[in-house]
Amino acid sequence: MRRTAMAAAGALMAFLLVGCTTHTPATQSASPVPPSRGVTTPASPTTPAPSSAPAVTWQVGARPLPRRADGFGEIEPTPPELVNRSLPTHDFLPPPAGTAFAAQVGAVPADVLARSTWQPACPVQASDLRYVTVSFWGFDNRAHTGELLVNRTGAQAMTQVFGQLFAARFPIEEMRVTAPAELDAPPTGDGNDTSAFVCRPVRGQTNWSSHAYGLAMDVNPFCNPYTKGDLVLPELASAYVDRSRVRPGMALAGSEVVRDFAAVGWSWGGAWTSPTDRMHFTATGQ
Repeated sequence: MRRTAMAAAGALMAFLLVGCTTHTPATQSASPVPPSRGVTTPASPTTPAPSSAPAVTWQVGARPLPRRADGFGEIEPTPPELVNRSLPTHDFLPPPAGTAFAAQVGAVPADVLARSTWQPACPVQASDLRYVTVSFWGFDNRAHTGELLVNRTGAQAMTQVFGQLFAARFPIEEMRVTAPAELDAPPTGDGNDTSAFVCRPVRGQTNWSSHAYGLAMDVNPFCNPYTKGDLVLPELASAYVDRSRVRPGMALAGSEVVRDFAAVGWSWGGAWTSPTDRMHFTATGQ
């Protein structure tokens, strides 16, 4: 279904603001609601930042962008604070104990489903989604726990992928379930959330995105932007369009993250020509 440009842009914001030992619990305890995406905050008191850690000089989501005629935000130069992006991760789930990888796969708890973008009109049943938690390394060189909603057919594969990325210490800034309010949030162009399920159509098209089935994953969107013509998404990520300047968190041809997804049969949108969707990994090829 083709929506208005404004609706497509709003849906896309979810997309941008929007893995080896696993065990499957019989039930999953309720998880806390993550904090607002409007402000990036330091790590929680349970994981105090070392005294040498640089001060946080950027608040994610603090400044809405003026909209273009197509409904997306205006493409602006990357702020100096984000040219070599290395923001700390805020812990809203308890970090893993020690430095061993940990993962859990289970049915989606009711409270998690309620704060997700799932609704009865989505093309996947809630019972066909799984709530996955995995350890990941942040850009702050700390181990954190992330959460994902993933199609049941790909849940174990994702624990494998993120287990390998954890072993390689591939950095991820944030990994959390997309909230409904983000679908209509104004564009700020600085999101970097790694996420899977978001109930939305393909940008600018009428058909459902693979994300709406829980069969696609976006990894570090700011470090791996989408480009088509003069459009860059996130809108402040132009500094990362130059892939010859390699920085942490980037997905590149032949890199660890691309190989690990390929090993479980998921293809990479960074190999596409128009658009080039560098953040995007998919089980469906779309």
